[in-house]
Amino acid sequence: MAAVRRLAPGDVAGFRAMNALFADVFEDPESYAAALPSDRWAADWLANPDHIALMAEADGGPVGALAAYVLPKFEQARSEIYIYDLAVLEAVRRQGVATALIDALRAIARDIGAWTIFVQADIVPEDEPARRLYRKLASEEITALHFDIAP
Repeated sequence: MAAVRRLAPGDVAGFRAMNALFADVFEDPESYAAALPSDRWAADWLANPDHIALMAEADGGPVGALAAYVLPKFEQARSEIYIYDLAVLEAVRRQGVATALIDALRAIARDIGAWTIFVQADIVPEDEPARRLYRKLASEEITALHFDIAP
């Protein structure tokens, strides 16, 4: 069973391991490994209480990771949490790692008084296992489109 921990401010090595895991699992080194942020950037990112980085570890190494953002809302005095990335090594999938990461995030959400956690999933066949997990844990499923707008 994997142990889940929140990366602490200053845990730049953990931050780098998280990025490497995302690059590997998502097969996307261009986004996660090609232009690594400086140690200062990583430390500042980790020090922000609205940034959440969780690492699942087993047998002395990372097997899963989750990156999320606390989003303070404007329409009410409340926050929600957005799961930006969640990945688990293929060798340990379907062993509860992703659920353990989400459960750890749920505890953080309760501690800060967040009213909900949300996540987006791509509508492609290879993401069906993730969508099954989210359906199991979620209270509802909303279909939406995602648009990237250049700055």
